[in-house]
Amino acid sequence: MNPEELRFARTHEWIAVEGDTATLGISEFAVRQLTDIVHIELPQVGDRVSPGQPLGEVESVKAVSDIYAPVHGEVIAVNDALESDLNLLTESSFGDGWIVRIQLQDPAELEQLMTYGQYQAHCESSGH
Repeated sequence: MNPEELRFARTHEWIAVEGDTATLGISEFAVRQLTDIVHIELPQVGDRVSPGQPLGEVESVKAVSDIYAPVHGEVIAVNDALESDLNLLTESSFGDGWIVRIQLQDPAELEQLMTYGQYQAHCESSGH
């Protein structure tokens, strides 16, 4: 996926929307900050998610970080391939490294998320 077409949360998740389905992952910037990722905890299909609420976590040799939902909805798919190949997160964070697909409850929430340009400025200004 082209990052220019995605929306971003301040907590480094990205969203790609097709119809009323959102595909969510963590940004390449976040993956670089985490460095060596050793474990991911994924939600279950059917889980309800809300903005600002953790839906899973990613563990690196440096830290454990929550993965947050930037929108309301229901998890309709989980990328099970990540459980056996965490390299997908680093090699294809905007592609095969997606984490979940969410059935959007309110597509208008996407307007509250950042564009790629805004996200890059956020990363630079936050000292990361």
